[in-house]
Amino acid sequence: FFPLSGPPSRLSLLHAGIWLLLLFFCSEEGWQVYSTASDPDGRCVCTVVAPARNLCKRDPRNRQLRQLTEQVQNVSQSMEVVDLRTSRDLQYVRDSEPLLRGVDGRLHTYVASPRTLTSKGLQELKGQMSQLRPLLSVVEQYRLDLQTLATLRMELLNLSIILTAIQEEVGAYDYEELQQRVLMLETRLHSCMNKLGCGRLTAVSNPITVRASGSRFGSWMTDAMIPSSESRVWSMDGYYKGRRVLEYRTMGDFTKGQNFVQHLLPHPWAGTGHVVYNGSLYYNKHQSNILVQYHFRSRSVLLQRSLSGAGYNNTFPYSWGGSSDIDLMADETGLWAVYTSIPNAGNIMVSRLDPRSLEVLQSWDTGFPKRSAGEAFMICGTLYVTNSHLAGAKVHFAYNTNTSTYEYTDIPFHNQYSHISMMDYNPRERALYTWNNGHQVLYNVTLFHVIQSDG
Repeated sequence: FFPLSGPPSRLSLLHAGIWLLLLFFCSEEGWQVYSTASDPDGRCVCTVVAPARNLCKRDPRNRQLRQLTEQVQNVSQSMEVVDLRTSRDLQYVRDSEPLLRGVDGRLHTYVASPRTLTSKGLQELKGQMSQLRPLLSVVEQYRLDLQTLATLRMELLNLSIILTAIQEEVGAYDYEELQQRVLMLETRLHSCMNKLGCGRLTAVSNPITVRASGSRFGSWMTDAMIPSSESRVWSMDGYYKGRRVLEYRTMGDFTKGQNFVQHLLPHPWAGTGHVVYNGSLYYNKHQSNILVQYHFRSRSVLLQRSLSGAGYNNTFPYSWGGSSDIDLMADETGLWAVYTSIPNAGNIMVSRLDPRSLEVLQSWDTGFPKRSAGEAFMICGTLYVTNSHLAGAKVHFAYNTNTSTYEYTDIPFHNQYSHISMMDYNPRERALYTWNNGHQVLYNVTLFHVIQSDG
């Protein structure tokens, strides 16, 4: 967890231990059973709710460990300050050493032969002593630093005692065993999430700002389908006639703006409703209702197809405009297009697409006016629509394609930068990706799941 250039110090091991214990407590949280019942065939039906991200923060041991972490960080900072000041003062002492030796030699000479002391020699000696006067404050600072180090030593001793007591309460795991247990729990958690399958959106987390880059409008994404070992991130700045797609190797590289390659699309895009699905970028071709499939590995267009009847070129955009007539997206069930047309009187249409041919497989008229929508995203075959792209926005409307029914919702979320021009759900990561006024922001989602057992 913590790279060390030499043997681990007591402080670094203490810090590592606290973080491993924090991970242990947080990963220990499980899925909460909401209700159980039997279906007509006698099979057990369990309803569970995925825990909120901050559930483990309510654990008193977790709070205690976080306080310990803050204390360790304070001790570390204090020691760094003392170390920096000591290094600076030591260098001053070294620089003053020749002067000290000169004064010492003169004094020995004058003590041995008092008659050699002249008025000029005395003035020179006074001048040298004046130059050495700052050493008094350095020595005084050393005395104070010794007191500080004694205090820090006692704080570290107290922290070690408290941490030992917590370790005994947990079960006296060593660090490697704790780390293995955390990894095992994380694997079980991901396995549980995969088994949960689809659910209904019940909450959106606070925003997580990943980066601030680009213009006011744009889109960024990871692949919505391929395995979790794929960690590339794509960024597309702007909504009008753009052609440059930046591909970053990892999320960390995207955050730092490093290690990227550029794709220059043969056809410019319109809007921000793009999606990466199974290694290909799907986007709306500029000034048309043509959908384009661009394959990243071969750097070529594999497919183009018109989305029949769909409005384009700001005919039926979202409330923020920006040529957002056609919004492509993906969820657990496949690839989708959200758009509208004149025959639909400007109401949102949802069409499921075949990713290999871009043929429309099935369509639904939601009855919700697209110009009144801030943004939209799909989760588990349900279209969720926000009522605005500005501050105060919330998830206001949901249309379920599985039942062809709709409902009005009231799911608030914090629109931190007050102008969302892209909002898409990634089913692989179960998170919302947004482009908010030149900021790339993530939201975690809470889904209500119903698990039906086969046995």
